[in-house]
Amino acid sequence: MFLPPHLLGLILLTGPQAAPSPGGGLQVPDPAPSPPPGLDEKVNTLLGWGKWAVLICGVAGLFICAGQMAIGRKNRSTFAADGATGIPWVLGGLSLAATASAIVGVFFK
Repeated sequence: MFLPPHLLGLILLTGPQAAPSPGGGLQVPDPAPSPPPGLDEKVNTLLGWGKWAVLICGVAGLFICAGQMAIGRKNRSTFAADGATGIPWVLGGLSLAATASAIVGVFFK
């Protein structure tokens, strides 16, 4: 292992260091999340718009899948299969959007 001379000299001057004990040391504060003043209502509005947009996209996605399946029924089986395989992706996206706040809440408790 190659160390630059200035780091090697620092290591030699300071000598071996003991590892910090797991029980003691610096306590890092962990405050609860709080919105900046005046932004909480604006962020709630943006989140509401996002939820509405995901709802519209989910309905449109299911309509598109249904249309592909209906059009591809006769002599276009791959088109119908594409519509059928799109349904789980649409439902997965809607499920993720519906549970997003609960998933994020797990990491901030």
